Amino acid sequence: MEGRNLLRLLFLLFIAAALLLITLLNLPYPTPNAAAVLDCTADTPWCTSRNRFQPKNPHLLQNPTKKPTRHPRRHSSDVPHHPLDPLTVQEFNKASSILKSHALFKNKPYALHSLVLEEPDKPVILTRRKGDPLPPRKASVIARVDGVSHVLTVDLDSHEVIPKKTGNISGYPTMTIEDMTSSTWAPLANADFNRTIIGRGVDLTDLACLPISSGWFGDMKEKRRLIKVQCYSMKGTANFYMRPIEGLTVLLDMDTKEVVEISDKGKSIPIPKAANTDYRFSEQGNPLDMLNPISMEQPKGPSFVIEDGHLVKWANWEFHLKPDPRAGVVISRAMVRDPGTGEMRSVMYKGFTSELFVPYMDPTDAWYFKTYMDAGEYGFGLQAMPLDPLNDCPRNAQFMDGVFAAADGKPYVRSNMICVFESYAGDIGWRHSESPITGMEIREVRPKVTLVVRMAASVANYDYIMDWEFQTDGLIRVKKFPGQVGLSGILMVKGTSYVNMNQVNQQENLYGTLLSENVIGVIHDHYITYHLDMDVDGSDNSFVKVNLKRQRTSPGESPRRSYLKALRNVAKTEKDAQVKLKLYDPSEFHMINPSKKTRVGNPTGYKVVPGGTAASLLDLDDPPQKRGAFTNNQIWVTPYNETEQWAGGLFVYQNQGEDTLAVWSDRDRPIENKDLVLWYTLGFHHVPCQEDFPIMPTVSSSFDLKPVNFFESNPILRAPPNVEKDLPVCKAAASA
Repeated sequence: MEGRNLLRLLFLLFIAAALLLITLLNLPYPTPNAAAVLDCTADTPWCTSRNRFQPKNPHLLQNPTKKPTRHPRRHSSDVPHHPLDPLTVQEFNKASSILKSHALFKNKPYALHSLVLEEPDKPVILTRRKGDPLPPRKASVIARVDGVSHVLTVDLDSHEVIPKKTGNISGYPTMTIEDMTSSTWAPLANADFNRTIIGRGVDLTDLACLPISSGWFGDMKEKRRLIKVQCYSMKGTANFYMRPIEGLTVLLDMDTKEVVEISDKGKSIPIPKAANTDYRFSEQGNPLDMLNPISMEQPKGPSFVIEDGHLVKWANWEFHLKPDPRAGVVISRAMVRDPGTGEMRSVMYKGFTSELFVPYMDPTDAWYFKTYMDAGEYGFGLQAMPLDPLNDCPRNAQFMDGVFAAADGKPYVRSNMICVFESYAGDIGWRHSESPITGMEIREVRPKVTLVVRMAASVANYDYIMDWEFQTDGLIRVKKFPGQVGLSGILMVKGTSYVNMNQVNQQENLYGTLLSENVIGVIHDHYITYHLDMDVDGSDNSFVKVNLKRQRTSPGESPRRSYLKALRNVAKTEKDAQVKLKLYDPSEFHMINPSKKTRVGNPTGYKVVPGGTAASLLDLDDPPQKRGAFTNNQIWVTPYNETEQWAGGLFVYQNQGEDTLAVWSDRDRPIENKDLVLWYTLGFHHVPCQEDFPIMPTVSSSFDLKPVNFFESNPILRAPPNVEKDLPVCKAAASA
């Protein structure tokens, strides 16, 4: 047995040394392998680039015998049809070839941290007509060459490489998949680390480690790219997150893979047991068969089409859709058809998730730095996992792949990254039943069918489900499951010696909730900031705060003592538009086009209807809050600037907060009747509870972009009701 363990250790050390050599020599990493995955099928375990937290044990992989649910799409022959279409496989290869032959890259170690389409200037897109030739295709590149960050434009026609000035800003680009993967293995090359793991009673073959962004806290050592690595025991469960090796933190130089420091302050804390932690259906036994199967049937087929791979047309909506390695999903050129004139009217030029800020509320040595920026540090799209047909998305969904570039520039496929489907949950579009006292037998009801664009990002333990939902009445609902946005997955937990609350001194701060024996769920926040480039009936818009104020009646004026009135205030500058939501100071927030009026004289507009309104309570001078200052307000409005897209800054990793939305907005630029961007932040305070163990049921919140005086009247007034003859007849299996 000792000989076998020695062989295992030697094998792991060999892998770690190989990864270190790869890093130092700038050789291609073994994953993602573009050649292997370019045309692979979604059911192959290694088909997509491995996530930074890809399990190392074979029993944790997907079932290799699972049949594919759709025909895999071949991307090698893709061509762009629209100026906003993402780079194709051929364009990735061309851009990579151009860069390799450029003097900046020759004979130097480098990594491409971002290689995406450089979108044409906004006026070019707005003035383009269908059938016009595509403008020149360019690639936007963020690369680190010999340890220095560069932002470049690559002209794919002329082969010209143009450097861009970024100013004197701190921080580093988004980590590559290779950064994350190699960092989890690198500590195994350190003998002290291996002795520490074995000393904690964990077999090295049962080890799972996570690369954790280190944040910024003013440490002089942070003049280099640092990452912290913490580890777990996988023995006996797929849910290793519930089995932390508490108090053990490795500080690693991400470039050299050198272990800078090992902190081991949890030797007295046991590793939680694996019992009752596995979440896989195959491991549960006695399944809860509470529901009969349910599905939405469309006997005449879907009502939407996706033209040329990215242009979505449904009901009265049309928009461009593409995957993005940092933002995840990008919605562009969203337009809605006017029911009166039949013209397509502009609503939003571009919308996407700009940043996610997740600070944990534990100031101790092994936790204080856990203040994640999931888009800017890890890449929200890079962490998007293939969606599971029938469960992530209904049977009537259509899927879209993402094609991204690895650190060496080679393209790889993230299959089934986005799904698009029509949804009907029995909701009502509008209704009215006339009271019997009128003598009129009227009952008018219209069903509400919506179109959903969905992506799910598995950022380590947490799964973020992001929906963009379009409604026929002109409303856009952005949802998160925790745009709606939804939150599921697994808590990041802390090991403890306690097994019951009766052992805890009432004065002691656990920084969370005791969820199970030896397991604490740490309190934390989630903030998701959206970039919403609103173009309501055109680009020149204004932001209006409609304040609802209590008005006292004059003596003798009315039996009423008070009422509410609406006061409209047009924001002149950026600071006028900074909004902290207050329950007892209610307002509406309108983005209007002052030059476009309805027939009765109201400016056309859309309003943001807030939801998920938790606000950050951290001190403004706390380093994480300096970096996450874009959460200081729930609403910001800035003039359009193509360089201001990422609320946490262009380079988020280890930055010092000098290039954030808050800094830009403090310039207090004029914003009346200009091309504007609205920023909205959804927020959650999460105090874990036992129902979150061992895996969380999904929680969700949303905000709306709703027409306000945009249409002349109810835009779905003429929509027909359902009638029995148009619906499929389905029989229960027992009676068939």
